[in-house]
Amino acid sequence: MWMDEQLFLKKLNSLCTSKEIFDFLRSLEVMSDTMASGALQRISEVEVDDNGLKNPEGVLENEVFRALCFQFEFESSKLSNTGLLNALQALIKLRIDPQSTLMASLLSEGKERLDKGQLTVRNLCALGESLLELEGPGCAMLEQIVNHMQEKDIDKWSPREVVMVYKMLQVTAREGEQYQDLLNRLNGVTLNIVSQLSPAFTSIILNSLVVLHQTRAVPLVTALCKHSVKHIPYFTGDELVNVLEAFLYFGHREEIFTEALETYVPKSIFTMHPQTVSKIMQYCCQKMILSKPIFDAVAEGFISDADTFTTDQIAGYIIPFGTLNYQPPSASSLFKKLETVLHSRFSHFQPRTLLNLLHSCVLIQRYPVNFLPKIFSPYFLQQLQAQPPGLDRIVTTQLTQLFLTVTLECPFYEGPRLLPKYQIKAFLMPHSSLDVHLLKRVKTGLLYLLKKRIYFASEVSTPYFYTVDIEIKLDEEGFVLPAAQCEEVHRRIAVCVDGRTRFCVNSCNLLGEEAIKRRHLQLLGYEVVQIPFFEIESLQNCRKMAEYLHKKIFPHTYRLGC
Repeated sequence: MWMDEQLFLKKLNSLCTSKEIFDFLRSLEVMSDTMASGALQRISEVEVDDNGLKNPEGVLENEVFRALCFQFEFESSKLSNTGLLNALQALIKLRIDPQSTLMASLLSEGKERLDKGQLTVRNLCALGESLLELEGPGCAMLEQIVNHMQEKDIDKWSPREVVMVYKMLQVTAREGEQYQDLLNRLNGVTLNIVSQLSPAFTSIILNSLVVLHQTRAVPLVTALCKHSVKHIPYFTGDELVNVLEAFLYFGHREEIFTEALETYVPKSIFTMHPQTVSKIMQYCCQKMILSKPIFDAVAEGFISDADTFTTDQIAGYIIPFGTLNYQPPSASSLFKKLETVLHSRFSHFQPRTLLNLLHSCVLIQRYPVNFLPKIFSPYFLQQLQAQPPGLDRIVTTQLTQLFLTVTLECPFYEGPRLLPKYQIKAFLMPHSSLDVHLLKRVKTGLLYLLKKRIYFASEVSTPYFYTVDIEIKLDEEGFVLPAAQCEEVHRRIAVCVDGRTRFCVNSCNLLGEEAIKRRHLQLLGYEVVQIPFFEIESLQNCRKMAEYLHKKIFPHTYRLGC
């Protein structure tokens, strides 16, 4: 029996088991090499899953399969490029021993044709894909393939070929700009075909752009990030992680991307891999995006499945709640579950991960008093010091803030305290950099109101680790005192000039580190007055600012001291 190739492939693709395929092949007397390689590919599709070959003996020992392999091994020089390279890809997928004479024969033939320049762009990509799968990044032939690709007409490449070249460049370009010219051309061509890219291709290209440090390819990155929105329900977990990492690396944020996540995550939280969820939370945390639909769903996922998470995943789920100062409706169950997990797996956590986790809890008034004796113990502090980068400023800030929280907010705590040598003199507040322009406007308004600059001080370091944006002192009768005066101070007003960086994005919700600062300043005796950017941005002149500050800081009246 002889059959047309197109009919053969159509019939082949309708078969769903290797037995059906082998029976079909037995009925044919003649097959071209492309038909034979197509048969191998179909066998690999139906017989290989995530765990490997389902029925090794039934496939590898089958007489038809062995006859196909014999033909490819001993007639490799007679094969068409398509037949040769399709067979190689199928045999790799079927886990045929890379050291076997069959594989050696096919690879040798592929190398010879590469050396002679006989391979088309499609052939080069197929060979490159096989080599990446078989030998990994260290394969010398990959660089040879990329060099050949530079000579081809890039404008005629298909999306699959574009993606394959990105993957090869990812492992051959490394550091330096050896292939930057090719990359520039590739980035330009890819920009024109973004709308044609599948979820997998979109993810691969974004990942390659990150690995290849393509920070100048802004139009392409922007287009890919926007295009990724429609693929969110269809990305695999690993693909979505690649996309999120690209958003983070390139500093990109799309409101419609967040909205798509808000639709997808609540529906899928119980089937999503915890590593994917952790990356989504990292994205929200670093971009300061407080998405209640996402956070509420993640809380439910944690309550349900936290026992199966790694320690890093546990931290990845929980820390953003503290950073962005949000307690979900299920907060009671969420932190009860966290406490249970910590009791059973406390010793499994890396010291720094554990400190980050417990510090994030106190930001939102969830006090881990049962674990603080261990945190303040000399043994744990030695572990922290031994873990690079040791007791740096971030670690000592977190330890000191835990200590201050226990002192001010947990008077019932009777365990060990943090020794003075581990305490920092002033807190490091990375997100809360002072908005200098906003501070200047407020100071100008205060000067207009109080008439003299001596009546307030700015960026005041307190004895309690915090820095106050503006401090105003009053005596017992309510007179405003000169800022330098230390006697007869009855009230201290801490004016917090809050720019955008102290809030979650597009929100009036303060970040966790700002919320705890206000609580502590109040407990330390300050009257805290918040001046948020969204209340004063529209004030056009100094007089209006002064009127606003009068109502805000001195709601009843004020008097100046001598």
